[in-house]
Amino acid sequence: MPRVSEAHLAARRQQILDAAARCFVRNGFHQTSMQDVIKEADLSVGAFYRYFKSKNELITAIAGEKISQATGLLDQLLALDPMPPIPEILKRLLELVDAAAEHDGTVRIAVQVWGEAVHDPEVGALVAEIYGRVRERAVLIAERARAAGQLPPDADVTGAGAAFFGLVQGYILQKVLLGGTDRRTYVSGVRTLLS
Repeated sequence: MPRVSEAHLAARRQQILDAAARCFVRNGFHQTSMQDVIKEADLSVGAFYRYFKSKNELITAIAGEKISQATGLLDQLLALDPMPPIPEILKRLLELVDAAAEHDGTVRIAVQVWGEAVHDPEVGALVAEIYGRVRERAVLIAERARAAGQLPPDADVTGAGAAFFGLVQGYILQKVLLGGTDRRTYVSGVRTLLS
């Protein structure tokens, strides 16, 4: 029997993640069964379970994929010298959020994951680890901003990083729960608060 290539395995895994994301966006995390995802992915049960054993694994993989995009962007911005101003960094992150909202609606999954993390210790630990990566970078942004004079010399960079991260989560919540949240208006409001 010929070996399956790494590219084939990666493509099949992505096929499953895309199917799961569509199901979670359409029906919610709790209303989606593993059977729903298997059917959406158009796979056999055996083929599916080769990649994922539970909904928690699926949700963790989807969240990890989206967070990797955010951390990748933050790493690029942190590598710039000079680093862009904080509102510009926020604007770039929110562009990523808006692209996900418009492309496949996966931003809605984030809110579901946050809710699940409150009740499921396994999901809670995974969410803390995944989102902790973003908050670490937000603290680095605050450190660089303080060094560049964008923040006062005595600024609490840990607190500023946590607040910056909260601004992104707040945007996502408003976008999902209230709708009609405009990125330009939101970033303008942040600029006003920082001035």
